[in-house]
Amino acid sequence: MSFSFQCSICGQVHEGMPSFGAAAPLNYYQIPVEEREARCALGSDDCVIDGNFFFVRGCIEIPVHGQDEAFSWGVWVSLNQASYLSWLKYFNEPRRAHIGPFFGWLNAWLHPYPDTVNLKTQVHLRDDGIRPYIELEPTDHPLAIEQRTGISTERVAEIYALIVHEDDASSAG
Repeated sequence: MSFSFQCSICGQVHEGMPSFGAAAPLNYYQIPVEEREARCALGSDDCVIDGNFFFVRGCIEIPVHGQDEAFSWGVWVSLNQASYLSWLKYFNEPRRAHIGPFFGWLNAWLHPYPDTVNLKTQVHLRDDGIRPYIELEPTDHPLAIEQRTGISTERVAEIYALIVHEDDASSAG
């Protein structure tokens, strides 16, 4: 049976586990648009800014109670140059889960959580071209707690409503 939930804002039943993510690291969006082409090398899975700042894309997976599939945030993590070069070296290898993990800093602000920028992470490579698993440092940050303990289907619906209907929710209050 596939996962479904009722949205608390629009009332519709949505099928499938939602996931949300950004196309680029937060730092990319801080570069003026007219400078991005010269200063940024943005790929689907990595980004280098000014030849000195290195980012890779991965997934923060949150277990959902009673479900086989996790809720996923597509995020970007900054790595030091040595870790980035290792990531790059093994990027196209089918077997790479034994490499790392790499320490990184979360480079995303995931609403509806309090500031998530620069949370400490471990980047775990996965085999067969699957994006890395991003493990948050086990702190008392709400996102880290949810990654460790999981969330309810109601929480999935709440996050979905806050992201998809952000403008509707803010104008209704």
